[in-house]
Amino acid sequence: MNIGDLPLNDRIQLVEDIWDSIAAEQHSIAITDKQRQELDRRLKSYELSGDAGVPAAESIERIRASL
Repeated sequence: MNIGDLPLNDRIQLVEDIWDSIAAEQHSIAITDKQRQELDRRLKSYELSGDAGVPAAESIERIRASL
């Protein structure tokens, strides 16, 4: 079967199902010490900056406007 032959809605559902199955097992994904250190560094930087960032809707609008 060629996935490209499926209707778009079915392909989207397939991707969602695959992503949900990955998310359900995310605890079993190991990260390296270097990756953990980088995540910790980014979290600390975020906490120290006090910048809550930009709402997702605003970011999406900016992206769409630039296309």
